[in-house]
Amino acid sequence: MNMGSGKDIRDVLFEAGISIDDVVYAALELYVPHPGVENRERADEVFRRELDIALSDPNLALLIYAGVLLEEEGKRASLPNMKSSDYERDLTYLIADEVIGMTIAKYVGGYKGTFDYVRYDKAKPGILGELGPFMDDVIAGLIGGVCANMYTRAVFD
Repeated sequence: MNMGSGKDIRDVLFEAGISIDDVVYAALELYVPHPGVENRERADEVFRRELDIALSDPNLALLIYAGVLLEEEGKRASLPNMKSSDYERDLTYLIADEVIGMTIAKYVGGYKGTFDYVRYDKAKPGILGELGPFMDDVIAGLIGGVCANMYTRAVFD
């Protein structure tokens, strides 16, 4: 789905080394059977549907894109008020990444999304364990929000 003059956020993620399959795989690593998504095959189907709905939102696309740009600038040691060595370490003072992740999760899935974000951010399944400090939270937030919707809306399918 290409929108007007810009790229689709799926393409931006792919160029950043994150495929939709990577996101789905990470999400399903912590899958728990639930009414409406009683098995993994159904969870995969419903998660992909909910992910597609979420990624069609231009506001969400911009939040994700902000994370991509922050990650790129961090790799170039170009983030304001940060030393290049700071980006490489797990910083206790850096919370902007967590704020972005929580914002995405809450935007997509409400408070339930925020709780799922925390679960994914701590466990770091799949690609989350390989991503940099901004993108692991961006994708964990996306997964958390989408999972919350998957578990909530699948019951009504």
